[in-house]
Amino acid sequence: MSGSSGVQPKIALVTGGGTGVGRAIAKGLGAAGYRVVISGRRAEILEKAAAELGSETGAEVVAVRADVGDPLSVKALFDTIADRYGRLDLLVNNAGVSVPGIPLEEVSFEDWSAILSANLTGAFLCTQQAFRLMKAQTPRGGRIINNGSVSATTPRPNSSPYTATKHAITGLTKSTALDGREFDIACGQIDIGNAASDMTKRIAAGVLQANGTTAAEPTIDAAHIADAVVYMAGLPLGANVLTMTVMATKMPFVGRG
Repeated sequence: MSGSSGVQPKIALVTGGGTGVGRAIAKGLGAAGYRVVISGRRAEILEKAAAELGSETGAEVVAVRADVGDPLSVKALFDTIADRYGRLDLLVNNAGVSVPGIPLEEVSFEDWSAILSANLTGAFLCTQQAFRLMKAQTPRGGRIINNGSVSATTPRPNSSPYTATKHAITGLTKSTALDGREFDIACGQIDIGNAASDMTKRIAAGVLQANGTTAAEPTIDAAHIADAVVYMAGLPLGANVLTMTVMATKMPFVGRG
């Protein structure tokens, strides 16, 4: 993908790319030769991350503030990418939020709506804009990778809003993969288990288990997630990883805990 070989670098967008797993993914893609756009809601954090990632990888990393739950903000994000690069080769729908475990009946409508907007509506809106750009560009097509989480298949206690959005992401991934076939748009999903980030600090400290006990769980370096995304992204568009699970080996996910 290096410009020195005469091949134009590919363009990637990582939503929620300023911190945590998203930042690790952006770093991995930059190191692999992509030009990377990172988006998020906090401009100061984004700008700092873009400067650091550019220095660490030698790649062009651009920060664009955007709220993925806002259709106008998402359109402006993709317009910026189209104006700057003329195309998009890879969208990583990583942005998402969660809340501390709350019994289902105590979840406020505001919290439900906020999680739905960030985790599901945001991924849909970005996918919609990516389709429009990827269908029209030359060469046509591209790849979309969704952050599903292991919660896309198995819930934690008291996690109904987050789990509902992640189960829905699986449906969005499959629909996107199907609808994208005709236009050379591939779509896959990475289900992440306990990648170390601010969101998983409480997991490492101790979290409620399905049997009612509280236990600390192992985590893994987010760089392993980045490696998996780089692999998925590097496939030719005729091949696709539909789903991949990358998790801490000893976390209580497989079996009965």
